[in-house]
Amino acid sequence: METSLKINFDKGTLILQNVPDALQPQLPDIRWDERTLSFRAPAYRYRSIVSQLRAHNIPYTDTARQFTVKPYTNQKSVTPYPYQSEAIDAWHANGQRGVVSLPTGAGKTFIAILLIAETQRPTLVHVPTIDLMHQWYEVLKEHFGQEVGLYGGGQHELHDLTVTTYQSAVMHAPHYGNRFGFVIFDECHHLPGEQYQYAAISSIAPFRLGLTATPERVDGKESRLYALVGECCYEAKVQELSGKTLSPYRVVTIAVDMKDTERVQYEAARKTYLDFLKRERINMGTSSGWKIFLWKSSQSDAGRTAFKAYLTQKQLSFASTTKQEWVWKLIQRHRGDHIIIFTQDNDTAYQIGTRFFLPVLTHQTKLKERNAFLNGFRDGTYSILVTSKVLNEGVDVPEANVAIIVSGSGSVREHVQRLGRILRKREGKQAVLYELISKQTSEHYVNKRRRQHHAYQTK
Repeated sequence: METSLKINFDKGTLILQNVPDALQPQLPDIRWDERTLSFRAPAYRYRSIVSQLRAHNIPYTDTARQFTVKPYTNQKSVTPYPYQSEAIDAWHANGQRGVVSLPTGAGKTFIAILLIAETQRPTLVHVPTIDLMHQWYEVLKEHFGQEVGLYGGGQHELHDLTVTTYQSAVMHAPHYGNRFGFVIFDECHHLPGEQYQYAAISSIAPFRLGLTATPERVDGKESRLYALVGECCYEAKVQELSGKTLSPYRVVTIAVDMKDTERVQYEAARKTYLDFLKRERINMGTSSGWKIFLWKSSQSDAGRTAFKAYLTQKQLSFASTTKQEWVWKLIQRHRGDHIIIFTQDNDTAYQIGTRFFLPVLTHQTKLKERNAFLNGFRDGTYSILVTSKVLNEGVDVPEANVAIIVSGSGSVREHVQRLGRILRKREGKQAVLYELISKQTSEHYVNKRRRQHHAYQTK
């Protein structure tokens, strides 16, 4: 009597026993394991393997899957926008897998809610921060009216609807990776990281959804994201939704001159830094340039001087006196508006906050104080918030209509995230994002990289 093929789940992998010789080349990523005298495959290959077995009419015993159909009823009746319906249709057409790319504030979470109700499988939502974990928890409870599990930040409770952080999922997915049929990756551009990707690799879930404003990564690893979650099946750009489901907006770039004394300091520091790069033949345009600079700058007094010079010229361009004067001008110009002031670093944020007596939010801000600032911004107690990077993503930011970028990186994602903070639709609202750029500094090139993004091509 012929023994049927068996599929088991084991610590984030699949064990396949009694695989016919003729079928072995058809099954993706299977490897012979001498320890168990069976084939193994990454858990995320479950769907492909089962599909091959069915296509070849191979009988099999499946003890890997520990989930069944679960009815979910969305208790809130809300009609999706046309583009949200299009995204849902595109995801289904892509085999119920794939990445949906929408601007911040365009309702990615609502698309996920509708797909959870349609897919009818136990669902695990992955998020990058504790703040986002709690936001998703509240949204899921509100829409489905049932217990929602939390896995992360000291919480270890699993339910058929559960929210976890990427960090916790990496550690624990090998133990529960066969319990969920639908996995959602919010801010999924984080997923291809060296560690985070195991949250997807260790899960057998056949249905997968990635949500992000910008799937592209500096390291080009978005291809890994598409391999683990599915191709980018739907994208809507900021300008396509501007004035419709998002507020109309404009981007204003203001090039400012440094004070003479600061210009002299900047040029001297930059020369010291660039001379060191030239002397040591370090190309900062390569992926390894920064690591090489850090290593070589730690090897000698000249190197340490060059590193200090690097920090000095950065700080002078980030937070020049003239920039701070422009911040005050824009605050005066937009009295009565809700303004978020973004900086590249904490020092600049605190410097501006101290100078103008404004609340500052950074990663160093305690939870109670942060909640007080956000609630005050929401109820009008504060009309201005200063932040470094903590509000880029992962925090539910109250209504704002003006953003002032004092300093930032060349990251397209960071720009789109910051822009998204002021695009929430409101009748009669016109959002405006100001960028303050120090003339004749490296900031010019940083801004030039950002401006290649379609979000700058307003209608």
